[in-house]
Amino acid sequence: MMNVRGRMLGVVVGVEGSVAEIAMYSMSNQSNFLWDGKILPGPKVGALVSIHQNDIRIIASVFKENISDGKNTISSKEFDNRYRKDSINRSMKIQVKGVIENDEFTVTSQYVPMIGNEVYIVTDQELDKIYKVNSSVPYVEIGKTILEGKPVKLPIDNFFASHIAIFGNTGSGKSNTLHKLFLELFKSDFKENIVKKSQFFLIDFNGEYTGDNLFNVESNHKRIFEINTRTGTIRKLPILSEYIIDADILSMLFSARPATQIPFLRNAVKKFKLITDAQMFAKMEIGLIRKIIESFKITGTEAVDNWVRACGILGVDKQKLQPFSEIAHYQQYGNQILNPSSGNQNQKLLTNGKINTDGESYFKFEDIKIELEAIYRGLSPLKKLHYFLEFEKVYVTSWKTTNIEHLNPLFKRIDSAINSLEKVIKVTSNNTRSFKAFNVISLVNANRELRRLIPMLLSKMVYDNHKSNKSKVVEKTVHLIVDEAHNIMNPIDNLSVDDWQDYRLSIFEEIIKEGRKFGFFVTIASQRPSEISSTITSQIHNFLIHRIVNDRDLNILENTMPTLDRYAFQIIPSLGRGEMIVTGVATNLPMFVKVEKEEKLRPNSDDVILSVLWLD
Repeated sequence: MMNVRGRMLGVVVGVEGSVAEIAMYSMSNQSNFLWDGKILPGPKVGALVSIHQNDIRIIASVFKENISDGKNTISSKEFDNRYRKDSINRSMKIQVKGVIENDEFTVTSQYVPMIGNEVYIVTDQELDKIYKVNSSVPYVEIGKTILEGKPVKLPIDNFFASHIAIFGNTGSGKSNTLHKLFLELFKSDFKENIVKKSQFFLIDFNGEYTGDNLFNVESNHKRIFEINTRTGTIRKLPILSEYIIDADILSMLFSARPATQIPFLRNAVKKFKLITDAQMFAKMEIGLIRKIIESFKITGTEAVDNWVRACGILGVDKQKLQPFSEIAHYQQYGNQILNPSSGNQNQKLLTNGKINTDGESYFKFEDIKIELEAIYRGLSPLKKLHYFLEFEKVYVTSWKTTNIEHLNPLFKRIDSAINSLEKVIKVTSNNTRSFKAFNVISLVNANRELRRLIPMLLSKMVYDNHKSNKSKVVEKTVHLIVDEAHNIMNPIDNLSVDDWQDYRLSIFEEIIKEGRKFGFFVTIASQRPSEISSTITSQIHNFLIHRIVNDRDLNILENTMPTLDRYAFQIIPSLGRGEMIVTGVATNLPMFVKVEKEEKLRPNSDDVILSVLWLD
């Protein structure tokens, strides 16, 4: 390293808009320089330089280097392609990023380089102003700049009061960065009030963030919901009834078909919501079997058998249902006659088409009604819905207006879905105290249907609740964090059979478009930015980009982030583990940052070390 008098590197010899060409002095070809006791980065690609123009200093980044050989040319008598200092002329191309004026760095296009302007190494003091190292604005420190080793301080207000995206391939350090951001936030001086005035909901598809003390949040301020559809969930996720007892949601959950099944569900859910208590339910279903029996000429034994089957599913005593299985019918002079097939076969159960006194005694309606009430009263809301649907199927098929064969496949899916929901969800009318300041919803052990359903339900429920409490001034904030966001924010694919997409995307797109004004902020992390809805990515304010190699993903980023220059895009595929580009409204200019791996508190995302795994 050498001490460069005046720090001068070269002079501007060409200008095209905000791009300039610099002819470099021969002594400038060093990777680092020692200046005023500080080690400063040399003018290599990606580095910053300072152009002096009167009282301002134009700050630019190097994006290209060129050389020309003045002595060793192709026409030389003796061609020698070895590097020779005295023959090589070096030049660079730079892109203006902003200016330092009145001791402040600002991004502006007001000033451009001029031919003859001298170019200098950026000083340590200039770097401090560019990166706001000494800023009095509240901040969190997440790492250091790769080239200069300067601490990277993100302003809390401009960063966390915004929508954030963290993109990067598997193994690039994405999970560590997500954890680091909120870890540092909860390590700040604001922690005491953060847990009082804000709530955080982390959707964790891979179970990486369920460890103790992650994010520096103690157990009394944290709640973890480990959703497990195989073994059941100890702490069930509380969902308000109006968000799950919904015809649109249920139609998607049950994969209902448009022709018959969706209309059936819509009508059934509408009727179900009118049932106020167990007595009303029991009265309704006893009324149904009365009508079936009194319409026996049309309904027949099949309808009776279906009603009995529904009672059996509910758990009604089989002995009480036996009389319904023993009735016979025949035609006499064109009139319907119903009588027992055993015992007193001359006993008439109907008179003029209505159940008579003998019929009332024979069927024991009142006893069954009491049992229906008792069973229904002890059911969960989801089970109540399930059993009501079973009886509703009997109702719509008994008079042959609907073919039962069109509904039976639906009920196989209903049975499976509700059994899964019962294991992990608690339907409630009030969940005010169900969540804490920091809530982690782990979906690693959830089945496919619930991995799609739960994030959507939770997000909509929390967003609607927060929005409804809106005052003129935002007094509380909510922060929704979605890891592996491509699982639920993927754009519509014509080849997909996912019936949820339109509905699901509309929810998340509304949240990200409207949420900020209500104090509702979204952070997404994904390895595939191309699989995130363009509406969502267009609303992101701050980006943290780790290594990405897929061309499709890179093209999406290029179209989404106009703040990145050509050099930045070119370097993304070669970023090392933990290295990233930070850009957006919270930074003056894109920064190349190294985030160190947390040794003690870190997500469960480490790579498998096979040599250790296989060690005897």
